[in-house]
Amino acid sequence: MPAPDPILTVTLNAALDLTYQVPGVRLHRSNRVAQVAARAGGKGVNVARVLHRLGRPAVVTGLVGGATGSALRADLASAGPTDALFAVRGETRRTIAVVDPLAADATLFNEPGPDITTAEWAGFTAHFAALLDAGCRAAVLSGSVPPGLAPDAYATLVALARDRGVPVLLDTAGPWLLPALAAGPELVKPNADELREATGLADPLAAARTLLARGAGAVVASLGAEGMLAVTPQGAWRAVPPEQLAGNPTGAGDSAVAALSVGQVDFLPWPQRLAQAVALSAATVLSPLAGGYDEAAYRSLLPRVRVTEL
Repeated sequence: MPAPDPILTVTLNAALDLTYQVPGVRLHRSNRVAQVAARAGGKGVNVARVLHRLGRPAVVTGLVGGATGSALRADLASAGPTDALFAVRGETRRTIAVVDPLAADATLFNEPGPDITTAEWAGFTAHFAALLDAGCRAAVLSGSVPPGLAPDAYATLVALARDRGVPVLLDTAGPWLLPALAAGPELVKPNADELREATGLADPLAAARTLLARGAGAVVASLGAEGMLAVTPQGAWRAVPPEQLAGNPTGAGDSAVAALSVGQVDFLPWPQRLAQAVALSAATVLSPLAGGYDEAAYRSLLPRVRVTEL
């Protein structure tokens, strides 16, 4: 039996993720780093890592360049997902996560990324279209956009996928979210702050319905400790984790997107998709690095997630 088509993840602003473990961070003081890790990152790369751990084939594409881009690709080669990244001249950015295990908190510093030329963008869109034509079950578009690209960059990619019948899951915010809605992504996944910023509405349910009306096929909003909210043409649900786990929250949203993409390609009912996303997101905080999760915690949490129809 041939292998199933992969899920394609797109990270336009890929990064080499540096994670500093600093117990008891002291602001405005010198801090001794207990442990350092460097790995291929960016939201779509994290999604692909989680998909690989879930046993799902994943292909990673996006824009990388320079010595940092080479280091990213070297790490990705041993991570499991297939490398289909597109080379640019600029230097790939770095992100720094300072994780304080004593406070169960993380502070992130994100560089802006390389300037992308018009020719490079044209080359990447052709590359992306070729990957779609080669076969994939869904496309996950995640994260920020590097300098030099227009606010409709994601709208362009969504339209290319939709023209080929490939469902798109979009996880972005700021100036890139709203222009992409008219192209019809199957799902958008903002967090509560991003949802408020995009709509100006404080009520998550009303805000999610606004994005649905503007072209999103469905909206799943991360609500922090309150779990997740899904608003779809079939109905609306809220899912709440049975307990809060302390640890590193970096990458929890990416794990949720991985679970939602699996739910999409498996045609799972929305309550089941939402429960898996909440459980996997919660189990991710026990992983020291983004792109991982605690398997035992996930299996324990999943049957205890509370899903309520609204």
